[in-house]
Amino acid sequence: MVVHAVVACSLILTAAACGKAPQVAAPTPPEVTVATPTQRDVTVYQEFVGTTQARESVEIRARVQGFLDRIAFEPSTFVSKGDLLFVIEPEPYQALRDRAEAGIKAAEAGLRRAESDLDRLEQAVETNAVSQQEVTRARAERDQASAALLETQAALTNAQIQLDYTTVRSPIDGLVSRNLVDLGNLVGAGEATLLTTVRRIDPIFAYFEVSERFIAQQLEARGGHTNPGTGDEIPATLVLMETGLEIEGKVDSVDNTVDPATGTIQLRAIFPNSDSKVFPGFFIRVRLPGELLENALLVEETALGTDLGGRYVMVVGDGNVVERRYIEPGPLQKDGSRVVLEGLEPGERYIAVGLQRARPGMPVTPKNGGGG
Repeated sequence: MVVHAVVACSLILTAAACGKAPQVAAPTPPEVTVATPTQRDVTVYQEFVGTTQARESVEIRARVQGFLDRIAFEPSTFVSKGDLLFVIEPEPYQALRDRAEAGIKAAEAGLRRAESDLDRLEQAVETNAVSQQEVTRARAERDQASAALLETQAALTNAQIQLDYTTVRSPIDGLVSRNLVDLGNLVGAGEATLLTTVRRIDPIFAYFEVSERFIAQQLEARGGHTNPGTGDEIPATLVLMETGLEIEGKVDSVDNTVDPATGTIQLRAIFPNSDSKVFPGFFIRVRLPGELLENALLVEETALGTDLGGRYVMVVGDGNVVERRYIEPGPLQKDGSRVVLEGLEPGERYIAVGLQRARPGMPVTPKNGGGG
């Protein structure tokens, strides 16, 4: 009986033990990489929309009338100052110059004869062989002959100018457009026919408008001047909208009047363009340095999230608990970091990697990723 009682008690204790709930280990908080904000001085850049224009632009026009005899260039090529572009039939103007040269010879002969007659009469009047009236008339004829020579010389000069105008040359170094008139057409009849254009595009200009506030800030930062040549010019970066190409240059001109209707003032920047990647008429952005943020806080751009409340970072606080912290973002930097204007303090830890594993109010296992 005693043995049966012991066995029964053992069975009862075993059954009771089997009915207990198993102990479950608490899950390990997810691992994330944290960093602290870096601090450095940051220049806030502003971008303005503008257009490009050639450094120099010349319309090549016919200055004499005639038929177009020759086109001496290939369209869309670079030409140098003095290169021949067009020839307008020179024969009529060559004939006018030859006629003017002949007129000079005749006028010179007439002047020599008048001077000889005057000399002879001036000698004869001393012996009363001729009257003073004849001498006076001879002197007037000499003066008329001298004036006639001057007139023919002017005619020759004009004829030579007209002849020179039949050869049309480039007045500048630059990129020539296509010919706007074909061979054999009459040009210069009643108007100075536009033949082509030449534009110097290296360097190239960019014109854009900035606010009067921006100019006031620049004046204050640069001791009251923004004039070129002062040694403190405003650096500028040209950004092509289509390709993102960036070219470094500087502001070389500031207009002298603010437009009262828009509150803006026009600036001009100059940029090198030796590879001709920028053409006149491009819509571009011009980036200029603005306010200096001293000892600014920066976080990695990839650590930022966005929701209906705005931009935020996940901050790891006391007890390694995650907090969603909304911030006021500043400008993005070239190294991929973002300025934080408000919402974050120096030394605070934010999640740099593993953002998708973190939830506000939940603990995490932080792993140091640098920063500070």
